[in-house]
Amino acid sequence: MSSIDEMKKNPWTERKSGTLGRSDDSRSNYDRDYSRIIHSASFRRLQGKTQTLNLGDSDFYRTRLTHSLEVAQIGRGLISEFKEKYKNDPNIINLLPEQSLIETICLAHDLGHPPFGHGGEVALNYCMRDNGGFEGNGQTLRILTKLENFSENNGADLTRRTLLGILKYPASYSRVKNELLQPNLDQNTTTIKIINSEVSKPPKCYLDSEEETVEWVLKNLKQQDIEKFITTETISSKSKHKKTKYKSFDCSIMDIADDIAYGVHDLEDVITLELVKKNEFYELLKGKCQHFIDQTNIITYDNFVNDLFAENSNVRKKQISLLVNYFIRNVKIIKLDKFHENLLNHKAELDEKPKDFLEILKNFVVNKVIESPRVRHLEFKGQTMVVSVFEVFASDPKSFLSRDLYNLYFQEGNNMRIICDYIANMTDGSLLKTYERLFSPRIGSIFDKI
Repeated sequence: MSSIDEMKKNPWTERKSGTLGRSDDSRSNYDRDYSRIIHSASFRRLQGKTQTLNLGDSDFYRTRLTHSLEVAQIGRGLISEFKEKYKNDPNIINLLPEQSLIETICLAHDLGHPPFGHGGEVALNYCMRDNGGFEGNGQTLRILTKLENFSENNGADLTRRTLLGILKYPASYSRVKNELLQPNLDQNTTTIKIINSEVSKPPKCYLDSEEETVEWVLKNLKQQDIEKFITTETISSKSKHKKTKYKSFDCSIMDIADDIAYGVHDLEDVITLELVKKNEFYELLKGKCQHFIDQTNIITYDNFVNDLFAENSNVRKKQISLLVNYFIRNVKIIKLDKFHENLLNHKAELDEKPKDFLEILKNFVVNKVIESPRVRHLEFKGQTMVVSVFEVFASDPKSFLSRDLYNLYFQEGNNMRIICDYIANMTDGSLLKTYERLFSPRIGSIFDKI
């Protein structure tokens, strides 16, 4: 079936622009979406953005780009597993996304993350505190529907189902924001200004500027489904933002693939770079992963840990592969019985024991590495550079922005979102160069491209 015939038959393959594609294009609409992500500027920039560790320290570990490729590979593996597991259930088989669709969603899931990881995200949310805030997942949707240049007014102009899969948190910034959490500066310092990270963390959401796009994505759903799908819940603690409750079926698959990649592959990085000690890991997991040991026919827990921390990288890779395969095999599809639309009424979910095991691995990476002083120091420095560059640009846009960017800023009514988009799109390296040009006395030339 050509992409034109497919779009006429299936509203989920529609594009917001209404374009039907070329009649001589044999690719499916989801194949075309995949191509647009692969060839997008925002996807290429992921090679220069921090994943867990700071870029420049080593050429071994993962960037946002390699992480996204691994998430796509795991997503593809999950679809293959589901096809075998549910081969006698035509309702599930017909619901499963094409390989190109799930890979597109997985490859695109981190496009909106700014330079310097979550530190950069907090910094931009602080900078945009009076102008709609900032959140990485929300920026992903904005990039794909407005900023990429595959169409005149609709960004990459992806299909409705692809955008539904990318919509990880179906509520706007203003709906989930806790008004008690106003981004501000730490009050405990006197000679320097530091962002209060706890109150400056953004809620998980899409940006208010993308409200009309989200309405289009959900357009074909029944009103009851829409109202339930965008439901939020209030966390009991006054120090938390509201949370969304639901994701689409495709998004739930991507989310699990992301968790597996984060919990397993980021663990591989920190072990390889000797950022954690073998005995710490041994004591943490002792007695907590027997289900994994039993399923993978590893003789003992000691063998698993010894091989994971082996000097021979081939031995370690085998254990990493076993972990990924173990989690993929233990994902199931459940029916919620809450929605009319099957893409909302089904979700992928890890079985309980593997889920608990994966949470332990993820928390281990967070507690031992991400929240360690050596990583926090670099995150703080990146955060400071992001704020400094933003505030310089915002102080006098005509003087500091390129002519093209200033013209766009002016045309948009002096919209700070234009400056935020520009900085969020930067790689770690380009943000660093901009900072040095502005603040380092011996760096910069009149011939530098701005």
